[in-house]
Amino acid sequence: MKVEKNKVVSVSYELRTGGKEGDVKDFAPSETPLQFLFGSELMLEKFEENLAGLSVGENFEFSLTSADGYGERDEEKITPLPLSIFGQPETIEDGLLEPGNVLPFSDENGAQFTGTILSVNKEEKNVMVDFNHPLAGEPLYFTGKIEDIREATADEIAHGHIHGSCGCSGGGGHCHDPHDENHECCGGGGGGHCHDSHDENHGCCCKS
Repeated sequence: MKVEKNKVVSVSYELRTGGKEGDVKDFAPSETPLQFLFGSELMLEKFEENLAGLSVGENFEFSLTSADGYGERDEEKITPLPLSIFGQPETIEDGLLEPGNVLPFSDENGAQFTGTILSVNKEEKNVMVDFNHPLAGEPLYFTGKIEDIREATADEIAHGHIHGSCGCSGGGGHCHDPHDENHECCGGGGGGHCHDSHDENHGCCCKS
């Protein structure tokens, strides 16, 4: 069996930025691989293209440009938000608004995305948030292995994702498309890391 449309694919992988010797940004070990429905348009298009046709046990290694990953950084996605949306000062959780923290947000339509806290201005009562994907502007370097392939069920194909998750599941964090505004499984549209990069739901190969 090979990786192709409507197969449920399990992969272990390591993601680095800046090439083979770059920093590890995400990983999924063979014990808790990333699992996804191939061809369901939840994953980065070029990520899937590099896996197409592979069989169980085969290794992969490839690079993606920032354009094929999470796009270039957009300074217009850095914006101040009222401190009040996080609650009253005395009720805001300690450490919640520490610079560098990645938090989940949603808009008036219920679309979910993430933002990175940059700074807090208590005098002006606002919080500067960066809504660029954390890996925007970064070339991506993947290595990994096809751990398992199975036929998707009729329900999984109809729903567009594997059962037991909201689209992709496993251990780490980064392969979705940044333009998918509705995919929350691995981090929500427009942002990326709703979940910690080492929790049980991968995001760094999915679209958002």
